[in-house]
Amino acid sequence: MKKKKHLLLVAICMAFVALGYGQHKNYKIKNGIGIQGGITQFNILTDNFETKANTGFIGGLTASVDIPHRWYNVSYSIQLSENNIDINAATPETSREEYIEYKMFTAQISFLFHIKLISNNVTLDVGPMLQYNSELELKDDSKEGFIISGYNNLLTEDITDISKFNANGVAGVSAGFGNFLLRVQYVYGFTNILGKLNNQNLDIGNNDKFKGNQSLLAFTAIITF
Repeated sequence: MKKKKHLLLVAICMAFVALGYGQHKNYKIKNGIGIQGGITQFNILTDNFETKANTGFIGGLTASVDIPHRWYNVSYSIQLSENNIDINAATPETSREEYIEYKMFTAQISFLFHIKLISNNVTLDVGPMLQYNSELELKDDSKEGFIISGYNNLLTEDITDISKFNANGVAGVSAGFGNFLLRVQYVYGFTNILGKLNNQNLDIGNNDKFKGNQSLLAFTAIITF
């Protein structure tokens, strides 16, 4: 009888130890909705045109998921922006060259991983992005009829109808405390944003086909609720 009591005591102790070590720790996953806004610097990396980056503005919403027991967080974002770019062209009368300003509106949806470098205060941000954008639009209609540098018959208004759907990659860094973050992101276009120009039978002489990749640098501030 005494032996049976000892065995029962040992069994109870082992059960408590197993339960104590076997239970998973509970973590509180936090969700947040944020608003963001800032400035951009936009360019198209191409051998077809002489371009110069120009500034614009960006704003949007972000939904974040804070995962305390992981080395990363995730977020979904939708951003709207007006981006500007300068392209070199010459007047038809005097052939004097100058940079002509274009604008482009974009809507972007991204899914980002935020790798924790210093807890949630400093993160490395990477992920894919899908983009819909408008045509390149001349900001000054009086610049129509200018000839794009490097071509004989390609006019400034001929290159506006670019590809509308593009896939991008995003890399950046976020830093902040509490509900406030500062973020810098670099967006690179994997797809040929000038590809649609190749279907328009433009007079480009012996020049190669149009090929260009978007390059966008965004500086934003984010407030999360």
